[in-house]
Amino acid sequence: MERSTIVRVHEGLHARPATRFVKLAKAFESDVELVKDGKAVSAKSSVKLMLLAVKENQEVTVRANGADAIEAIEALIGYLENPKAGLDDDEAHAPANDAGKKAAPASQSAPAAPAEANGLRGVAASEGVAVGPAFAHFPPDIAGQGRMLQADEIAGEIDRFRAAVAAVQARMDRALAQDSLSAGERGIVAALRDIAADDSLTGEAEKAIKGGNDAVSAMITAASTIAADFSAVDDHYLNARADDVHAVGRQICLALLGQDDVSLENISQGAILIADDIGAWDLARAPLKRIGGVVCGHGGATSHIAIIARSHGIPAVLGLGDRINALRTAQEVALDGNTGQVIIDPDAATRADFASRVEAAAKERAGLAAFKTVTPKLADGKVIEVAANIGSLEEIEAAQEAGAMGVGLFRTELLFMRHMHLPSEDMQAETYAALAKAFAPYPVIVRTLDIGGDKPIAGIEFPDEENPFLGWRGIRMCLDRPDIFKRQLRALLRAAVHGNIKVMLPMVSDLGEVRQTRVLVDECAAELQAEGVPHATFDLGVMIETPAAVLIARALAKEVAFFSIGTNDLTQYIMAADRLNPTVAKLNDVTNPAVMSAIELTARAGVAAGIMVGMCGEAAGRPDLIPAFLEMGLTELSMSPASIQRAKKTITAMAAGE
Repeated sequence: MERSTIVRVHEGLHARPATRFVKLAKAFESDVELVKDGKAVSAKSSVKLMLLAVKENQEVTVRANGADAIEAIEALIGYLENPKAGLDDDEAHAPANDAGKKAAPASQSAPAAPAEANGLRGVAASEGVAVGPAFAHFPPDIAGQGRMLQADEIAGEIDRFRAAVAAVQARMDRALAQDSLSAGERGIVAALRDIAADDSLTGEAEKAIKGGNDAVSAMITAASTIAADFSAVDDHYLNARADDVHAVGRQICLALLGQDDVSLENISQGAILIADDIGAWDLARAPLKRIGGVVCGHGGATSHIAIIARSHGIPAVLGLGDRINALRTAQEVALDGNTGQVIIDPDAATRADFASRVEAAAKERAGLAAFKTVTPKLADGKVIEVAANIGSLEEIEAAQEAGAMGVGLFRTELLFMRHMHLPSEDMQAETYAALAKAFAPYPVIVRTLDIGGDKPIAGIEFPDEENPFLGWRGIRMCLDRPDIFKRQLRALLRAAVHGNIKVMLPMVSDLGEVRQTRVLVDECAAELQAEGVPHATFDLGVMIETPAAVLIARALAKEVAFFSIGTNDLTQYIMAADRLNPTVAKLNDVTNPAVMSAIELTARAGVAAGIMVGMCGEAAGRPDLIPAFLEMGLTELSMSPASIQRAKKTITAMAAGE
């Protein structure tokens, strides 16, 4: 079987999206291939998949042969048509401060004319400025033995090589099992582990060993060959994967030699890390809180080094090439991650200039940090809850650090998408309970499963739809699949024992959908009661995102405990403009009078009925719109953790102005 589609994955199948696509493909028994421009590769090899260089908006064909071919094609096509599949948490929720802004994609060989006599210019990979002592990190190169193996040595050398690969994979598995990695870093390590396990790399090395090369030489050659393939592709994301292949190859070589890489553990507070190349594996395990900045010969704005630096607010300038050697003996370094400027041993005036800029940025962050513990109130004393939108337990810490007053949107579909099988009731209950405990006594609003043809979920077969955004999704799918929906509702009832759980239904457009859900909730509660399983009731609300929900808001308000306005989808549905279509992007404006009127109609209906009205769309964090939303009667705003302190400041200033 085969089926063609247009790839909507953000920026195409680069490292992490390719890793996820391969993981999804491996969940099926069928042989699966991806075809582009007549070239077919195994969908179960991340290296081959990345080298196919599948970009956003290109046409591809998924081909499957086996017992579960239909399910495989449906799931993989669904993934390819998911515009958010290429986004990581660090990109979807980038910090608001300068140091955390996502840099625009840049070439690996960006122009690097000297900035001044003692300065260089590279790729601006992570914004922010820093000045501090230089910490040179130049581990020795690894060389093979350079001798040919005897025939009777080859089998033993292959065994030794496979043991080294297994050791590297096990080390990465242990890292993935730790809680210290952020969700973004976990995705990076998982992508590296996938490269280490890929037959394209290990098979190339084993081929060289069978030809008589020692394992270290074979690994170096194989990594160089595949890295060269990535470098030759006309795509900046794939070019950056060459560094990942070299990093994995180095780790396997070190395992073969019984050596550990030079440690970054001794880096001093505020030091600028200088290196020719830093493997993402090494940087993810480094004491990142002590690193003041990163300057690197390799890498670009789309490399894993840049992603890790941005997610931790570390200024970084990469891609200096051989000019990095000029910093080997530097005592002090100043860098500007906004422009790519690097200054070696800056003079007093330059040092003072950078220090003042660092201080100004710190003051801005500190000024906002003062609002972490603030409970924002209007002039009449009414409390406005500023909550977080999150999609996994890994994001709890960031939300708490920002001062979130609970969770206004927990996206449960991510729990389903990260597993190869539908999550059990117990697994869901544990997840929701952990969330409730973390934020108690603040409320946690859990959105029930919101998936459709644009989001791949193993275990659920979706029909082929011309427009999945208007199709079998959200509450529509859940009510048609009570076997899945009741499992989630039972888990939520069990979790409600541990905190202030509220449940929100997505894509509601009819009163009957709410009433049917209440019947299922009652059934689940009765079952748990009969089984003697502890459980508690929860408030049931709806996400207002369809025009139908707006027009029946007064009737809906009598059926539910709260509204939460999802401005992202509400805007596209009100304006009849696909928010992912650049040709109609100007219509996707929440400030359009039609959209603002829909928000106001919803708010008035909720206020009249005496229920809470909140907002969980991106507009909730916009300082320019918050006053208007509060005037309409909204009392809860939920947003990316990075926007929370600024929103609290806006509300506090608004109250003071009143």
